[in-house]
Parts: sequence; C-alpha cells; structure tokens
Amino acid sequence: MKQKILLAAGLMQLLAIACTSTQEKTTYQVIFEDQDQIAERAKAAKEKLPIKITPGMVITRWASDSLAPDPVAIDIDDQGAIYLNSTNRGKVSEFDIRGHRDWMTESIGFKSVEDRKAFLHKTFAPENSDKNAWLPDLNGDGIHDWHDLTIEKEEIWKLEDKNGDGYADQGTRILNQFNQEVTDVAGGLLVRKKDAFVAVGPDLWRLDNTNKKGLWTNAKSIATGFAVHIGFGGHGMSSVIEGPDGKIYWQIGDIGANITTVDGRNLPNPNSGVLVRSNPDGTDFEIVAYGIRNTHEFAFDHYGNIISSDNDGDHPGESERLVHIVEGADIGWRSNWQYGKYTDPKNNLYKVWMDEKLYLPRWEGQAAYIIPPIRNYHNGPTGMVFNPGTALGKKWQNKFFLVEFVGNANNSHIWAFDLKPKGASFDFKSEVDVVSGILPTGIRFGPEGALYAADWVNGWDAKNFGRVWKLDVTAESNDLAAERQKTKELIQMDYAKAPVSQLSELLFYGDMRVRQKAQFELVARGESSILNQAISQKDNQLARVHGIWGIGQLARNKPALNETLVPLIQDADEEIQAQAIKVLGDNKFSSASASIIPRLASSTPRVQFFAAQALGRMGASHAVNPLLDLIKQNQDQDVYLRHAAVLALSRIGQVEPIAALATSTNRSLRIAAVLVLRRMKNPAVAQFLQDSDEYIVTEAARAIHDDESIVEALPALAQTLAVNKWTSEALIRRAINACLRVGTAKEIDLLVAYIQRQDIPDALRAEGIATLGTWGNPSVLDRVDGRYRGQLDRKSADVVAKVSGIIPRFLKSKNLEVLTATGQLIAELGIQDVKSEQTQLFLNHPSPKVRASQLSSLIALKDQNLPLLLTKGIEDIDRNVRALALGSLDKIAISKNQLPGIINPIFEKGSVPEQQQLLQSIAKMPADQTQDVLADLIARMVDNKLPAGIKLDLMEAVEATKSEMLVAKLDALKTKGTLTDEYKDALYGGNLQVGNAIFYRNQSVECIRCHNAGGEGGVVGPSLKGIASRLSREQILQALIEPSARIAPGYGMISLVLTDGQEVTGTVIQETEGEIQLKTSEAEPLRIATARIKSRENYPSSMPPMGSLMSKREIRDVVEFLSSLK
Repeated sequence: MKQKILLAAGLMQLLAIACTSTQEKTTYQVIFEDQDQIAERAKAAKEKLPIKITPGMVITRWASDSLAPDPVAIDIDDQGAIYLNSTNRGKVSEFDIRGHRDWMTESIGFKSVEDRKAFLHKTFAPENSDKNAWLPDLNGDGIHDWHDLTIEKEEIWKLEDKNGDGYADQGTRILNQFNQEVTDVAGGLLVRKKDAFVAVGPDLWRLDNTNKKGLWTNAKSIATGFAVHIGFGGHGMSSVIEGPDGKIYWQIGDIGANITTVDGRNLPNPNSGVLVRSNPDGTDFEIVAYGIRNTHEFAFDHYGNIISSDNDGDHPGESERLVHIVEGADIGWRSNWQYGKYTDPKNNLYKVWMDEKLYLPRWEGQAAYIIPPIRNYHNGPTGMVFNPGTALGKKWQNKFFLVEFVGNANNSHIWAFDLKPKGASFDFKSEVDVVSGILPTGIRFGPEGALYAADWVNGWDAKNFGRVWKLDVTAESNDLAAERQKTKELIQMDYAKAPVSQLSELLFYGDMRVRQKAQFELVARGESSILNQAISQKDNQLARVHGIWGIGQLARNKPALNETLVPLIQDADEEIQAQAIKVLGDNKFSSASASIIPRLASSTPRVQFFAAQALGRMGASHAVNPLLDLIKQNQDQDVYLRHAAVLALSRIGQVEPIAALATSTNRSLRIAAVLVLRRMKNPAVAQFLQDSDEYIVTEAARAIHDDESIVEALPALAQTLAVNKWTSEALIRRAINACLRVGTAKEIDLLVAYIQRQDIPDALRAEGIATLGTWGNPSVLDRVDGRYRGQLDRKSADVVAKVSGIIPRFLKSKNLEVLTATGQLIAELGIQDVKSEQTQLFLNHPSPKVRASQLSSLIALKDQNLPLLLTKGIEDIDRNVRALALGSLDKIAISKNQLPGIINPIFEKGSVPEQQQLLQSIAKMPADQTQDVLADLIARMVDNKLPAGIKLDLMEAVEATKSEMLVAKLDALKTKGTLTDEYKDALYGGNLQVGNAIFYRNQSVECIRCHNAGGEGGVVGPSLKGIASRLSREQILQALIEPSARIAPGYGMISLVLTDGQEVTGTVIQETEGEIQLKTSEAEPLRIATARIKSRENYPSSMPPMGSLMSKREIRDVVEFLSSLK
C-alpha cells in the first residue's frame, strides 16, 4: 500500500518540517494515505475478512493498517478526529509474569513502584548482561541491562479524514514520550478542547492540547504510583473518562497501585485493581472502588451509573463478570490469588476465589464483604461505551456496547446489552451480537453517531499495524438521521460563544454529550440560576439531573449553593431525590444530613442507597441508628443497600455501637457489624468469633485474616480451631493459618489437638499436619490467600517437642492422606526416632503412595540404611516408587565401577519413567564418575537402542556435567530445522498426570482458559476433546510450538493467492488434502480446490508459542496428556 511519511528529510517524498523545539523534532511525524482508490481498497480489505454484522448495520474500514499501528486506546474529539495510543513498550519493555515464573514470588511481594524499580535494577544489572542476553540491546551499548528498558516510548497518533470522503487520509504523531524503566503500556487517553490525559503507569498525565501543530505538550502527573507488580500483560492503566460531575475517572488492573496524590496523600492498594477519580488538576483524589481484576473500560449511563465488565481470574470453571461499580465497592479480586502461592512447594492449592465462589453472582452463603457481579458474562472485555442518546438508531438507545477480545478475530465480538432496575442496582435484560470477525480494543462514538473501533487485528503481541473500523446503521435503519446531524453540529459548536439561553435549552437535548457540554459551560460561567431553572421544571427529568450535577460542581467552591439542592430531597420524583442526595453527599454538605436521614426509610432502594452513601461521606454521627434500622429492614436481601450502610457506618467511625452488636439477636446487624469493623480494621471484630452462627464467624475470620490482616485479632482466630462444632473450610483454613502466623506454643497445641480429632475432613487434617511440618521454614506466601507475608521466625524444635509423642499414632492411621502428610512432616521437622516405623511402612504398606511418601521422608532424613532402602525401592512393584528410588541414587556413595552394574539393567528392562529418574540422579553425580556411562548412553541413543522418551533427560544429564567432550557428542542427537524440530526431544516420555495438572492448573500457560478438554474449560480456542484421534504427536507438538502453523477449523484465518491471481481471505471451516472450505463475508462457505492454490499464509494464532512459557519438560508432559485425549 502506498503511503507518504512526512519527516525531516527528502527520501520517499519526505517533507521537511520546521520544528522549533526538541519535542517537535522527536515527535512530529505525518503519514498521508494514498487517495488512489481508497474506497475500493477499504472494501477489498473488508471482503477478505469473515466479518459478521447484525442486520441493519454496516461496517467500513475507516483507517488502514499504515495509519493505526498497534492501537490500544482510542478517543475522538469534537471534530471527529480519532486519537490512538500506539504501544511500543508492549514489544520489549512490558513483561508478562507468565513468561517469568521465577519472578512470581518476589513480584507478588512488591508494595510500590519503587519496589518494582529496584527489582528491575537488580535483575537487569549490567553485570548480569550475559544472563539477560534475551533482552534486546535497544540502546546499542553492548550491554543487556535495565537501561534498555528506557528506550521504547509510547506514541499517540491523531487520525483525520481531511477531505471528508469517509476514510482517514492523514495520521499525525502528536506524542512520543514516557520511557522510564518502570513505564508501562499506555492504556487510556482522553481528549478535551484544551488539554488531554494519558494513562500510562505509573502516572496519569495531563498535557496541554493547545499546540498549533496539534502536539500534546507540558506533561504533568496528576497522580502517581500505579503499576506495582509485574503481572499479566494488559492489566495496566486504562479508560480515562470525564465523568458527569466534571471529574476525571480512570482505572488500573490488578498489577495494583500505591498512589501518591498531588497533595502528598498516600493511598496503598497494591494487590488489586482500582477505579479512581480526581479533579482535572489531581486535587480531591478518591479511590472509587477496589478489588478489580481488570475492568479495562467502563461507561456512565444517563444517570451517572458506572457499568463495566471485569476479567475473570483465568481459573477453570469461571467466567468474566458484568459489574455495577459503586462507591467504596470491593469487587472481590486480589492479585495474590493469581500466581505465586501455587508454584511454591511449601504451600497448597487452596484458591479463595474459586473455592469460596467469589466469582459468582450473589448466592446464599457467599462472602458478605464483596459486591458480587450482576451476572457472569463474555470473555476478555476491553472497550466499552454507552449510547449517549442519538447515536446509531432508535433500536440502539439505552444500550451499552462491550468488546469481547479473545486474541482471535473470529471469536471476538462487540456486544450490545441493556439492563433493568433491580433494587438499588440492576439486572441483565437483553443482548445483541453486533459484530464479529474483527479484534477491537477500544471503541468510541463519533460526533455524527457512528461507532468506531480500534482493531488489534490478531493475537496478543504488538505487530506494527492495526486498523480502525466504522460501524453504523444502514440507510434504511437510520431513523435518527436528522437528530444525528443536529447532534454533530451541536457537539462541534463553540460553547464558549453560545448565549446562555441556548445553553439552557441544550440541557434538555436528547444526547448526553450535548447536555454535558452545556452543563460544563454553564458551570464555567457560574450560571447557577440557569441550572436551577432546569431543576425547577418537571417535564424533562434528564435536564433536571444535569442541573443538579452542575449545581454540585459549582457548590464545591461555593458551598452555599448546596442549599438549593436540599428541597429536592423531598421531590416527588424519586430519581431526583437520589441525584440530589448523591451530590450533597459528594460535596459532604453535612447541613443536609437531618433532611437526608428520613430518606433511609424510602420505599425506593435507589434513594435509600444514596442516602446511606451521603450520610457516610458527611460523617453524620446522628445517623448511626437510622443506618442500623436500614440494615434491619433490608434483612440482607439487597447487597447494595447493605454495602451502602456498612460503608457509611465505617466512615462515621464509631466503634462502640458497632461492637455492641455482637450481642444483638438480629443476624443482619451482626453481619453488618463484622463488615464495618473489617473496613475500620478494628480488632473488636474478634468478638464475632464467639457468634453462634458459623456464617458470621467465617466472615469475621475473613476480616481478621485476609489482606493486611488485623494482627491483634489473629490469636483469637487461632483459638476458633478448638471449637468442635465449626466445619466451614474457609473458617478452619484461616484458623490453621492464624496458628502459624501467631506462632506461640499455645498455637502449636491448638494445631496438635486439631489434627488428632476424629471428626474432621482428611483434607483439613492434612493441611494441619502440613502446617506443622513447615513450621520452621514456612512459605513466605500466605497458606490461605497467597498474600506475601515474608519470612516468619519459627523454630522447628518447638513443634518437634509437641508432636513427637503422637507421630507413632499417625503412622498407624488407615488414612492415606494422613500417612502421606505425616511422612512429609517428619522429613520437614527432621524427626529421627520413628524411622523404624517408617521403614516398616515403606516395606509393607499396600499403597504405593504411602510407600513413596515414607521412602521420600527417609531419603530426606539421610537414613543410615539408605543404600538398602533404595535397593528395595528399585525392586518395588510400583514404577513410581521405583522411579523415586532411582532418582535418589545420587544420595548414596556409588563407585565408578559399580555404576554400570546398577544402571544397565534399568536401561535394558526398566520403564521410561524409571530411566528418566535414573538419569536425573546421574546428572547430580560427579562428572568424572559418570562420564563413561553417559558416553555409552549417547552412543546407544544415536543407534536408536534407547527409547525416545529419555532423549531429553539424557541431554540434560550430559549438559549438567559441563564436559566439553560429552556435550560435543550431543550434536548427533539434536534435530535441526524448524522451530518445532528443535523440540523433537519433547515428543515422547512425558508424564500424563503432570501434563494434566499443567493443562488444568498452571497459571502461566492457562490452557484451560481457552480450551475445553471434555466438559471443562473455555471456548476461546478449539475443543481438545479427542485431539489425539485427529492429530499425531508431531502435529500436537507443532501446535504448541508454532501455533500459527496449523489452523483449527473455525478458529483461524488464512489468506490464499490462487493460480488465477485472485486473493481470498477467510476462516478455515474444513480442510482436506483436496479442498479447503472457508467462511468469508459471504453467506455461503467458499470451497477451493487445493490444486488452485498458488500460495498460502496463515494469520498469526491468538495462542502464544508455548516454548516461551513452558520448559521442554513441561511441553513433553503436555504432549503426553494431549496425546491421551482420544
């Protein structure tokens, strides 16, 4: 495609630009789209894609690949110019923790951006250059270090349709900035008339938008401290929106924030995403909601409600969540539930998010401290907008539009949905699949009412190209044509020059963008009387609402204006009551509290909700009893009402009346009291551990234990382990862990007593035993919620003294889990005086799992009879026990001459797992002892006299010797050719059970997130049920290593050039040796004989190459697992 790039030289039609500043010289760049047949080329580009659009709508490629490289965020100004963030830092400088599992534990312990910076400086120190050679030397100094993270900059491009033909013809780079080593990807931008905002961790930047060439200049941070962790890619800052209150709203995903405001306040929230707001200059900063995983974008409706869709936790069996975000809400997610804990062998696999079902809409027994979702919804939410009123057509009014981004255009969608009132919140009403076949990131409405979508095109990684699409109704469906034209004119009007009378009229207009512009201009002029006139009339509710919002803005600087809103508390329209009360609360106008309190008893939940919220913001101490009455009246039916009352009481801050509720006979009041004290972080919550209701006790346990914890109350939580009637796993696990964290002799006694009880589940007994076993050196990550707790100073001897007397009894248990956990405890604590009992279990127990656990323990204890035990282990009837013994031969003295006699029988008759374990032992032995044996094994492997399943293990054992002579011999075993060929040693010899665990539970590769393997899993990628009957091992390996090389039917796009010169692009429906069936933009599938195909190009797969996320051993295990799915 032809294009003209305007730079400062004369090549390729370059135009010299006179720049007067350094920023202009490094930023200003213009690209002109070739105008020749631009419409035809746009049409041809669309027809190559299998786009499916709902009846009554059309889609047009508005901007080509050359104008929209790697677009993340999008905004549109009043004139219809589109602004895109084009990411560069997403190419090298942003890390995804899934590709760096060795960083997980340290990363989850970060509490600030400074912690992350220190980690990057340590990890990428100049002296580690050789180790970090995989990091591109971007600054060209010959060293791979953290300085290379300061080169890539984020870009903002302005795209325009200069000639008005309906297609973008010019792109101007207006910002090229932000490149500290801790700078994240820019994920949100907002354009206003004189300024602009860019969200790029760790800051929200405000820039001037008054430069004659359109450059954004004079960047100032209005809040900093965003992006604490190295987490999942794409979980950074995003969605900068100007709210109806004139404040700037934005969010960050679960890489977290430890925020410093412009006035120096510190607001730490490092382990979850937050939605925040402030004035445009950063003052009056507030965290609106937290516990977010990654809402990415959110939208305000006509009444100022914030709706969004939050990403799920990528665990099997869950889904994304449609959420109504309200002030003070805890949406429920923590980044420490994602990774870290589950890769620590000292920890367990308990998952709060899944095991306590926090991801589901409200259900009886669900944790009370969260705001649950409206419903579980579509995968991968990114862009989101609300129809402002006159956009598209009447069918689309009052609709939200949400992008489903799954890395594959075929299965990505833009959905339109609406909601209906339910109590103080909403319920789902309906949805429409608007379009699929493109891969949108951000979406925005243009001034003329069309919907524009930035297109990432394919996959997850940056690729230096993208597109912008325009979605609109057809001419026949354009039933708002006149209104849309009028709206465009009004949006583009200069409001500063408009007469007051016109601004007054525009408060009544049918598009919220126009109403809001009129409101803001009236506020700028201080026209409170005009705003009050809009409030006084009764015919147009939305005009009244905007009037209230405008008065609220003015009253921030002129508090007396709040008085004009007080009478509205009694208005006949309940929505007007709610809006007035909310604004009075936002402004903390405490003089109105006496008038607001009676509205707590309103028959309208929305009024009650905002009344409670307002009274809390006002700190109205005289509202405590009325708020408690609201809680009693609600009876836990509406979680939003409970939340508003709880938030209010926590802000009022009176501990005594809340703590006194421990003796109340009203269950709802006791639940609320726990939630209030949790928010206040007050140890008085420990009283509720004595409650007779296990649900309340469990909620108190969560309050005390989770997040930063209420440390003073942990001993009381530990004591609940002595209450025999409690059975809640959520409660018991927290009590067990509290024992570990408190760590005195008393807590050891509690644990020892608990594990001896006969009426407890095996899993919890095993957890108790495991906790005692790791007492002297516990995981730095919490055993329940995975939060980084740091090193605990505990002495194993304290536990040994307490448990030595009961260990023999546990070793006589009939329960396999108890025997296994006990063996591990003995090894961890170094208990030596029960080795004879363990030896008998190893020699005689019928369960191979128990025999293996006891042998493993005896190996760790360095039993004096270890040579004999390992010999017996090698002769065991179970191959897993044999493999364990063989894998431990390096623990005993074996001479060079003895070694062949031990290993040869195994390599002649042993199973592959046994041979693999033996090679692992050999790899740990002195090189001079094993050199001859390994040389012989290499020769046998070259001659195909050894199974292919041990090839990888043999190569690793040889490389471990660091013998140049042996390593040189490996060349004969290495397969050269394609990338897949380099992994051929991972074709055989995998562990099916380990592969199963990787597929279903590994948080780095997340196979189950996208694929279904038979009853469980996602639908983003193709089902893998029966995959082994469709693909050979070689093909399965190729699909893992080079996912774009093979296209699963229905899940990938290809581009074909036929022998007659025709170009065809579509989704593969079916493929045989003789024919390919493609789904294109046409209704009927296109059948093409393979003989007609001149060339073929597979579009990049949305699945990342697994070689970058898994070791060869893990790939081998996954190949083994997938090869079993027949």
